[in-house]
Amino acid sequence: MSGFDDPGIYYSDSLGGDASVDEGQVRKSQLQKRFKEFLRQYRVGTDRTGFTFKYRDELKRHYNLGQYWVEVEMEDLASFDEDLADYLYKQPAEHLQLLEEAAKEVADEVTRPRPSGEETLQDIQVMLRSDANAANIRSLKSDQMSHLVKIPGIVIAATPVRAKATRITIQCRSCRNTISNIAVRPGLEGYALPRKCNTEQAGRPRCPLDPYFIMPDKCKCVDFQVLKLQESPDAVPHGEMPRHLQLYCDRYLCDKVVPGNRVTIMGIYSIKKSAQSKNKGRYNVGVGIRSAYIRVVGIQVDVEGSGHSFTGSVTPQEEEELRRLAAMPNIYETIAKSIAPSIYGSTDIKKAIACLLFGGSRKRLPDGLTRRGDINLLMLGDPGTAKSQLLKFVEKCSPIGVYTSGKGSSAAGLTASVMRDPSSRNFFMEGGAMVLADGGVVCIDEFDKMREDDRVAIHEAMEQQTISIAKAGITTTLNSRCSVLAAANSVFGRWDETKGEENIDFMPTILSRFDMIFIVKDEHNEERDMTLAKHVMSLHVSALTQTQAVEGEIELNKLKKLISFCRTKCGPRLSAGAAEKLKNRYILMRSGTRQHEQESDRRSSIPITIRQLEAIVRIAESLAKMRLQPFATEADVEEALRLFQVSTLDAAMSGSLSGAEGFTTQEDQEMLSRIEKQLKRRFAIGSQVSEHSIIQDFMRQKYPEHAIYKVLQLMMRRGEIQHRMQRKVLYRIK
Repeated sequence: MSGFDDPGIYYSDSLGGDASVDEGQVRKSQLQKRFKEFLRQYRVGTDRTGFTFKYRDELKRHYNLGQYWVEVEMEDLASFDEDLADYLYKQPAEHLQLLEEAAKEVADEVTRPRPSGEETLQDIQVMLRSDANAANIRSLKSDQMSHLVKIPGIVIAATPVRAKATRITIQCRSCRNTISNIAVRPGLEGYALPRKCNTEQAGRPRCPLDPYFIMPDKCKCVDFQVLKLQESPDAVPHGEMPRHLQLYCDRYLCDKVVPGNRVTIMGIYSIKKSAQSKNKGRYNVGVGIRSAYIRVVGIQVDVEGSGHSFTGSVTPQEEEELRRLAAMPNIYETIAKSIAPSIYGSTDIKKAIACLLFGGSRKRLPDGLTRRGDINLLMLGDPGTAKSQLLKFVEKCSPIGVYTSGKGSSAAGLTASVMRDPSSRNFFMEGGAMVLADGGVVCIDEFDKMREDDRVAIHEAMEQQTISIAKAGITTTLNSRCSVLAAANSVFGRWDETKGEENIDFMPTILSRFDMIFIVKDEHNEERDMTLAKHVMSLHVSALTQTQAVEGEIELNKLKKLISFCRTKCGPRLSAGAAEKLKNRYILMRSGTRQHEQESDRRSSIPITIRQLEAIVRIAESLAKMRLQPFATEADVEEALRLFQVSTLDAAMSGSLSGAEGFTTQEDQEMLSRIEKQLKRRFAIGSQVSEHSIIQDFMRQKYPEHAIYKVLQLMMRRGEIQHRMQRKVLYRIK
């Protein structure tokens, strides 16, 4: 027992070590030193005006606020040291690590002495941004691998924020030996646990294969989030599907964007192991095949794109110019002229569209209800009257515009759908067109070709401006504060004057939700045809040469700016005089007094419901908003009443909407009920009669043909009769 407590002698060879090992280490520490100098010494400004140390101050400010990140501009780094920036472009993964270490050291220096309880130094995250030109998702090829790239796109999906270990501790199952502080590479790369435990102690069996497991409570974790980026729609070549790319964000980059934002990403183009194939056969060729993703090191949310309205970026000069524009005496006519200038005529429709783009003001009442401020517009009419072109233009010039076609969109695609996330098997919700256009305009073409049950889905979005969902355990209400601009053809394709009211097959419920209904007819008029043809030919001849805007029009970008500026800056109300005037006119309209009959020279009881009164209020407010005025005057109410007169009232007059409730006159109503009584006497429930013979019978009794068809249509809609045998025979059900 004599030599028991004799400590062993350990020595280390401190001389003549292997010199080649340290070269990489030395180079790294030199680079780190350079990075540290850059962060400490980079300054902006000149000696005369006084300069500031940009990154040092930023680090100190952020650190004291408890935000441990700093944003570095690549241009600053390049002007400080060209090589450093080049290293960071070519091999970003390792050099970004060095930059973060350097930032940590600088933060340590600038924040000393720290208050008690906060002595431990936090890691600093460095984000990069650059003014270089952005590449395209399609141009990312294998030679860009693990370089720094800059890419624009739209974020279409985001996972919840999860945790990823950066340093892990593992323990052997059998001998309880722990290895701590193993660094895990950032990104979506995993870490392969060692297969063997290499501690050998005498008298113990060897540890088995794969003995290690992770000790979760001794790991250091950071937040991370996976986003899905889709290339922006204007960059997709014609007729191709948009490409997708996975993005990995960590720490302070999480939750910076929500799906639907337009972003520009700075990131490292990296690879991860692709998912294991099902059949692990002998012919497993996918041994070197990897799938690509981008490790994000900086995000810029675009405000210029159609993601958000770009009011934040209006400079004072621009603001002054826009206010000068809005103060012009004839601004209303100018804006109407600038809407789709290549389309000839249809001035009233353009004025109505101008009102729709500016919108009224949304009112929140004290009891928590809201009244919508957006104007909805329906254009009905013949083919070839440039309805779809107007829709396309509105989509371009509104701050947020979504264009859909009636046949190709379902109820879920317009409102919202519930999907299942493939990786986590949870349900999540994807907003449709009306949710994406929140705060903008939805253009629906071919509105009459939509299926009836899909059209019902829009009802709530148009009047209450919310979309309620109860599907798959998700019960929510989404906002859809958008205007609807719809275009539709009449039932027979063209407008048929003789058929009158049958040209429309919309339910009165949806018609009353439109503030203005325009009927666009293709009239034959030689003089008008000449000017129209001349206009179209001049467009075709000078399409390329004429790029600058015509005198008296606002060009598209300025119009877009003006619209979004007015929408955010101004929310007018009716003045007292205008309100009084409107009230009187409304009562006149309702009671159908002599003056109104002189205007329309026929007896009609057009339904002017409270909705239509609110529509006129909204139009008047939008006219005031164009001039950036706080109150809508009596002149605005006059113009609003005129617009309403030429649109909805005329539509009601042209017999097009009669049959929708209240659109028919009293005598018509009596005649229809007489025909219906006789019809029901004619054939009992369960019998069949030829349609032709019925019509012949009633015609002999001097009833007008369209009235008979009208009654049959009404009864079919109520489900009392049915067509049989190629629509020749009528069959009575109830």
